[in-house]
Amino acid sequence: MDRPPGLSVRWRLTLSYAGFLMVAGALLLAVVWVFLLRYVPANAIWTIEGFVPGRDDLVRAFGPAAAWALVFLLVLGLLGGWFLAGRMLAPLRRITKATREAANGSLSHRIELDGHRDEFRELADSFDAMLAQLEAHVAEQQRFAANASHELRTPLAISRTLLDVARSDPQRDTDALIERLDAVNTRAIELTEALLVLSRADRQSFARERVDLSLLAEEATETLLPLAEQRGIALEASGEVAVAEGSPTLLLQLTTNLVHNAIVHNVEGGFVRVGTSVRPGWAVLTVENSGERLDPALVSTLTEPFRRGTDRIRSDHAGVGLGLAIVKSITRAHGGTLELAARDDGGLRAEVGLPAGLDVR
Repeated sequence: MDRPPGLSVRWRLTLSYAGFLMVAGALLLAVVWVFLLRYVPANAIWTIEGFVPGRDDLVRAFGPAAAWALVFLLVLGLLGGWFLAGRMLAPLRRITKATREAANGSLSHRIELDGHRDEFRELADSFDAMLAQLEAHVAEQQRFAANASHELRTPLAISRTLLDVARSDPQRDTDALIERLDAVNTRAIELTEALLVLSRADRQSFARERVDLSLLAEEATETLLPLAEQRGIALEASGEVAVAEGSPTLLLQLTTNLVHNAIVHNVEGGFVRVGTSVRPGWAVLTVENSGERLDPALVSTLTEPFRRGTDRIRSDHAGVGLGLAIVKSITRAHGGTLELAARDDGGLRAEVGLPAGLDVR
């Protein structure tokens, strides 16, 4: 926005200081003048003690001195005000410099204002905290973009290789090629859809309504029951009615991702237990599964995009590495909490807490 130029804040503070000092000085002189008038006769007189000046004599003596006093106060106010305003606005100049550097793309700069806590210190600390969050967010987005590009490039590269081989070998089995291309294309579509869900959750562009997590748990388990039976996993869902506020579509995606993750990263003959419960102000969804023992340090990184875990097995159903990242994003968009913990007997326990909605039963 174009704005007309005006006086700087430093000049305005300086003029305010000088003006206040002038007004205070003028009032003081006025008080002195009124006080002197009580003891000065209207006309000059001679007494036994000597000559007593009149009011005209007082004006001639007091007027120039008062004028010089006001001039001195004006100069003192301008110089002192300029100096004091500069000292007071010094932290603001540092904040402005940091703002310009941030606007130019430098998010690593920090103000680090020292001194006692005051309004400027609180502003500087808040700005430093905001820069730290922005820097971390930008770094996370850059890593995500790099990983997404790599993951999207992989199926495209495989498709190109398959087509090049088929072009150079006309006798190649066409059915096998089509089947392989279909699998690669399906994976690319799944990755693209996962990225779209993640983007939608991050933007929080969804309507909120009351959602019963227990119904979502039943729907997710029924949908994934064939996969669980195929892998020899015992899948069960139980719990009480737990009503939360949010998007039914996104919360179903969250539940499905947790259950799918628990089935895929499991052991043959293992189990997956899905439960819902209610705590004061919260609706809780818990998904617990058996499996190999997990390092707690590894568990803390599983919500990062495309993080599958060093010892976790890749298969045709292993997904695209965005399952728990989507769960984390959807949970955050709903103002909830996500806790992952390695089970002592092996496997993982995931608990999602969401702000409770009103139960309309």
